[in-house]
Amino acid sequence: MIDASRQGRVDAAFMTLAETLTSEYDVVELLHVLMDECLKLLDVQAAGLLLSSGHGDLELVASTSEGAAFVEIMQLNAGEGPCVECFETGEAVSVADVATMKAEWAEFRDAALREGYHSSYGLPLRVRSQSIGALGLFRTSPGELDPAEAQIARGLANIASIGILHERVLRESSAVNEQLRHALDSRVVIEQAKGVLAASAHVDVERAFDMLRAHARHHNLSLHDVARAVVERTMTITQTPRGTR
Repeated sequence: MIDASRQGRVDAAFMTLAETLTSEYDVVELLHVLMDECLKLLDVQAAGLLLSSGHGDLELVASTSEGAAFVEIMQLNAGEGPCVECFETGEAVSVADVATMKAEWAEFRDAALREGYHSSYGLPLRVRSQSIGALGLFRTSPGELDPAEAQIARGLANIASIGILHERVLRESSAVNEQLRHALDSRVVIEQAKGVLAASAHVDVERAFDMLRAHARHHNLSLHDVARAVVERTMTITQTPRGTR
């Protein structure tokens, strides 16, 4: 159970994160706000966030301290550790006592102890069944996160996942919209060029279009660029025998 005072802080934190999502959107700012909220809401002293590059490799994108960044980078270099494992399995990984953890994570253990971290908690960032990153939480004393804090941590990880997905959708939508705008603009220019060429070459508009395409292909130019040049009168196209493409 989350007490009333903590619940108020949690509500305020999620409102802050929601406002970050609905304002002029910057995923990097969102992730750094999320890191700050981890320190305010949870009994942790540092946090780091790793994201998949899209090629299966994890990269550090945000941290609350140089120490947390160092520990995360050592995990990445070794290819093993709680954040790496939770990313690969899609399940949370808790290390209650870094000093007694399994030997195969020696690089992570040594880096964490060097920076004064004695326990760690890794949470996967997921979109449906796909892991897209990991949230690492570090404490300066041994012990597990209590259930209420673990629940809050999962909520923060989910917010991060939503924010990253939202950014990717916006980026992809922007690319699609740009392509659509280019296609529509090109269509207008091509129609204008067809009219110009039809009048100057005394042909119908279908034949004018054939001439535009043939010229673009022959000179390895884009149809848009050829049409623009015809409209601006910087290019002259002479009629070629029908059927030439």
